[in-house]
Amino acid sequence: MAAKRSDAESKGSGRRGASPQSGQEPRSESALSLERIVATAVDLLDAEGVDGLKMRRLADRLGAGAMSLYWHVDNKEKVFDLALDAVLEYRASPGIIASEDWRRDIVHMLEDWRASMLRHPWSASLLPRRALGPNILIRLELLSKTLSGAGVTDADLNVAIWSLWNYVIGATITRANFDLSDDDRAAAQQRLTGLSQHYPTIERSRLLLDSDWDGAFRKGLDFLLDGLAPRRGIFVIPG
Repeated sequence: MAAKRSDAESKGSGRRGASPQSGQEPRSESALSLERIVATAVDLLDAEGVDGLKMRRLADRLGAGAMSLYWHVDNKEKVFDLALDAVLEYRASPGIIASEDWRRDIVHMLEDWRASMLRHPWSASLLPRRALGPNILIRLELLSKTLSGAGVTDADLNVAIWSLWNYVIGATITRANFDLSDDDRAAAQQRLTGLSQHYPTIERSRLLLDSDWDGAFRKGLDFLLDGLAPRRGIFVIPG
C-alpha cells in the first residue's frame, strides 16, 4: 500500500513504532515482506482453513503488529487472492506444453491443477470468486490455447473450458470432503446392503467402497476428452 509523506511526516519518520499515518513502516518489523506474508498465510490456511485466517492471527504468526500488514496488503481479501494464486502456480515440465499430443498436455495440466488444490484443500472453495490472479489466468490461457490448437472451434471453446473447469473443481471438492476411513466405508456399504431393495444399482457396484480417487478422476477426464473428438472429426482417440 503506497503512502504519501508530507515534510512534517518525513521529519518524524525516524521514530520507532511509527504508525502507517506517519509514512514509514515500523523499524522493528522492517523484515516483513509481501512474500513472507503470503507464505505464512498459505501455512495458516493449510492448518486452519478459510475461517481460520484472521489478520490478527496472521500477524501473530509473523511476529508483527496487525497494522504492519497493511503496509503490504490492503485487506484480508487481498491476502486470500495472493495466497490462492501462489498455490496455483504452474510449473510445466519441458516438452509438456505445445507438444504434438494435445490430449497428454491437457491431462497433465488438469491433473497438476487438481494435485495443487488437494495439497491446499481450502483453495477450491476460494477459486470460483477469485479467478483473475496471474497464475490462474496462465493455466486458463494454456488450456484454451491447447484446445484451440487441437481443433476446438471458437464457438465451442468456452463450453469446453468451463466443462473441464467444473470437472476439476467438483472432483477436488469431493475428494477433499469425502475422505472416509476404511472402517467407515465398510460400515456404510453394510448398511446399504441391507437396503439393497431400494438402492440395487449402487449396492451392486459397491459404490461406497470405491476409493480409487485418482483413477476415477483420470477415467472421468477421458470421458470428457472423448466427447470433444466428434466435434473436431480429425483425431482418432485411442481406445
